[in-house]
Amino acid sequence: MKSFLKYSNLQLKIGLILLIIIFTIGFIFPLFRGSHADEWNSYPKYLKPGIEHIFGTNALGQDIFWLLAKSIRSSLIIGLIVAFFATIIGVFLGMLAGLQGGYVDRIISLVMDTFIVVPSLPILILIASLLKGQTSVLAMAAVLILFSWSWPARQVRSMALSLRERDFIDTACFSGESKLKILIKEFLPFILSWSAANFINTILSAIRMESTLAVIGMSNNSLATLGTMIYWALQYQAMLQGKWLWIGVPVIATIVIFGALFMTLSGAQKYNATKRGQLA
Repeated sequence: MKSFLKYSNLQLKIGLILLIIIFTIGFIFPLFRGSHADEWNSYPKYLKPGIEHIFGTNALGQDIFWLLAKSIRSSLIIGLIVAFFATIIGVFLGMLAGLQGGYVDRIISLVMDTFIVVPSLPILILIASLLKGQTSVLAMAAVLILFSWSWPARQVRSMALSLRERDFIDTACFSGESKLKILIKEFLPFILSWSAANFINTILSAIRMESTLAVIGMSNNSLATLGTMIYWALQYQAMLQGKWLWIGVPVIATIVIFGALFMTLSGAQKYNATKRGQLA
């Protein structure tokens, strides 16, 4: 803790504070009152902001604040699931392709290049159409994972190709260590810091893609996410009616989430650089 306070920067502190607030709203608040926040006609429509309803209610009879809390939770769950599995799959396949070489490398590279070249948004729209807007959070996350692992795999492969030429890798191979042990013990420590940065970037990408699909009506709009909040606000012409909180709150929340993650990532990189410089 003393080391963190000594070497941390303002950007990292602000990012962490914002993330704590975001996760508190998204995961703690719904435990008290947000279980049915997405149900329609729970309250009178278009109530003004007050003590009972902080941001008022919308045209669907939903309390905007509690709907926001549940939407933040759903969007973050999608982002975290996609980032976790896409990073693991991408890192493992990238390391394997770089270490193994030969036909294994060619096959993995062919698959990852295919997913990189194919435009993801039209395919996601097609899949959403086939699912007829009935996707669950897990199904949405699975679809996004499909198009999120290839870039990390390509970048990790490049790093693995460079690491493969190091003497300690030759030593590990000649000593009889298994491929899996070499990947975990020799390759992974050099890739962990990059993987953390990619993890955060993938969260941002997943939330952005889900919101895009929701806003154009290609997601399951019965789910409470930041994208579906914006979708229903647009459907009921919230801006034309002057209901700025209905559409403004999810937009601002999305911006704050993106900003908090970006500041945490860049602040953590500066923190590590400063700490290494002081300890060198």
